[in-house]
Amino acid sequence: KPNRTAREIGMILVGITIGASNAHANLANISASAPVFVCLTLFLLLCGGCIGYIYSRLSKTNLLTAMLATVPGGVGVMSAIAADYNKNVTLVALVQALRITSVVFLIPLIARVTNNTSVQPPISSAIEPYSFELLFLVLVISTLAVYIAKFLKVPAAPFFASLLVGMAFNPILNWLPFIDDISFTPPLVIKLLGQMLLGITIGEYWGEKPTFQKRTIGYAIISVAMTLAAGVAATLLAMQLTSWDWLTCLLVTAPGGSAEIILVALTLDHNVEIVTAGHVVRLIAINSFLPIGIFLFRYLDNKEGTKENV
Repeated sequence: KPNRTAREIGMILVGITIGASNAHANLANISASAPVFVCLTLFLLLCGGCIGYIYSRLSKTNLLTAMLATVPGGVGVMSAIAADYNKNVTLVALVQALRITSVVFLIPLIARVTNNTSVQPPISSAIEPYSFELLFLVLVISTLAVYIAKFLKVPAAPFFASLLVGMAFNPILNWLPFIDDISFTPPLVIKLLGQMLLGITIGEYWGEKPTFQKRTIGYAIISVAMTLAAGVAATLLAMQLTSWDWLTCLLVTAPGGSAEIILVALTLDHNVEIVTAGHVVRLIAINSFLPIGIFLFRYLDNKEGTKENV
């Protein structure tokens, strides 16, 4: 079975890395782009609802299962919700895993082939004083923050909590009167380990798949293709609404996994703060609208079931 703990640890490590890289971001510029992030998120949610409906008609499955399968909300979360409502968990996991695998493979490939900057920004060989002590401290604080976020029912708690800790860690340290100017940067191994754990857990979802009919796999591929096409349409929309270059627009609108796409931006050292803000807004929106979506699609499923019985 996919190891949920391994993925959560990977999300924490990734969140710390991304948070630290965004610590000095210009919040004024990001907040000015908030309407654009909201517009793009609403566009992608609308497209996701349409894709879920089309997929349910094609595959002859219920609307709730189709929505959980096609919304870019993560394999583990959507599969768990499907299990809670006695829906087809394996089908949901199949479509989600296919989408995430496609995005994680295609987006970095496109970025590396078309981007002229270095794939990995320069890495300083200097070792900051107290780096190991600070690393231990930030890991402990992040773990506590994740537990608190889970208790408060914060969506995607491991990622959000560690992201905030990574962003706030250096400013809080420098605010303390007994600490002189220290700038903590997570070592490269933290980012690599986080990526490895995320990759392993995605691979585990493929490893446990039962045998599906060719038609089922074909419909899943069609739904993923429609999701990727919606991402391309959102990229074109973002290019019309902003002055961002096309690669930034592509990374902002890519249909998840959010942590993996932000890591691509971080690896390319390409407008990380904008990409992070766009995906954070989308994650919040998806998890906020999810209860409403579940209620609506269950209602429509029950309504259709009543009509069939009549």
